[in-house]
Amino acid sequence: LGLEDLLDRKPKELSGGQRQRVAVGRAIVRDPQVFLFDEPLSNLDAKLRVQMRVELAELHKRLGATIVFVTHDQVEAMTLGERIVVMNKGEIQQIASPTELYNKPNNMFVAGFMGSPAMNFIDARIEGNKLTIEGTEFILADPMAKALAAYQNKPVILGIRPEHIYG
Repeated sequence: LGLEDLLDRKPKELSGGQRQRVAVGRAIVRDPQVFLFDEPLSNLDAKLRVQMRVELAELHKRLGATIVFVTHDQVEAMTLGERIVVMNKGEIQQIASPTELYNKPNNMFVAGFMGSPAMNFIDARIEGNKLTIEGTEFILADPMAKALAAYQNKPVILGIRPEHIYG
């Protein structure tokens, strides 16, 4: 935790980030079965935040304890989480692994929240085996057309991640 140089200091002499690291250390020495970390990296500078992510991941493996990690930072959630609960305005939107959240989001909120840069949303329509976007028609392969049969002749929203666009 990088606390060696801080051992002789009083709490009021520590910065916010240093106090946070001390709090994490105090929790670790109590050897709990469950840790609750509420934004533990929020007051750390970028370099220390990356280092602490690695340390917390190693700590989780070493202790085998359950860690509930509250964060608004999707990078922290995706790198530290085995299962992530995505919430919006106090409502659970989806509970899944990072990979499942990214590849199979339950709704537009999850799709737009997970990933950087965010997923792009485009209004479209499905008619037969065609996807129409602003008057331009794209032929859908048979498996895709069958999978989308329930959306025939209805407006839909197409979600595309930037890394899936090739030029």
